[in-house]
Amino acid sequence: MRQRAVKAVELMDDPDCDARRLQNTYRQFGVVNRALSGWRRLYVRELRPLMVAHKTPATLLDIGSGGGDLAHLLAGWARRDGLPLRVTGIDPDARATAYARGRPPKPGVEFRQAHSADLVREGGRFDFVISNHVLHHLSADELQQLLADSAALSTRKALHNDLRRSPAAYALFSAAALPFPHSYIRKDGLTSIRRSYTPAELAALAPPGWHVEATTAFHQVLALRRT
Repeated sequence: MRQRAVKAVELMDDPDCDARRLQNTYRQFGVVNRALSGWRRLYVRELRPLMVAHKTPATLLDIGSGGGDLAHLLAGWARRDGLPLRVTGIDPDARATAYARGRPPKPGVEFRQAHSADLVREGGRFDFVISNHVLHHLSADELQQLLADSAALSTRKALHNDLRRSPAAYALFSAAALPFPHSYIRKDGLTSIRRSYTPAELAALAPPGWHVEATTAFHQVLALRRT
């Protein structure tokens, strides 16, 4: 835990991994993210106030959207609050995009197989750019590129929510993930914690204007705020 396990590989990233376990993993992510990732607090504190203040329909880009659960979750919260929000989820993995597109459709939510750099080249602009559990997958150079793309694509805020590496996080998730069988949730989740950054490591890599802040006991957000 003293150093990032930068060479550790998550099982679901293997193109030849078991398809049924992968499908179960995408499905179970919805439960895990709702319970543990802290996005309800981020939505209430960071996103909703700006959507209320600006009155106009907001746009949000979810980078590395995986199975699409967070995109659907955010769109649902906004709709219940009477706030128009259009969400675009992108992921370079064709399997994740196929799963997300196969979910029951939700108004204002779409998914693309793409990298953030693709949208920069297209001249894309969004009020909010977010990611969830993406940063720990990246090398230092890849992280810098993601942040540069996020700065280019966002007009109001960029929020990259990720795990914080610690022995406590590892031990507690090891126990908490036991009820998720026949998927990669537990094994890959533990690998993700080992690969994740400490706040000091993340702050050392953050360009000017970006700030590292705690969101939950075991999560942190790397944030760029323009308003």
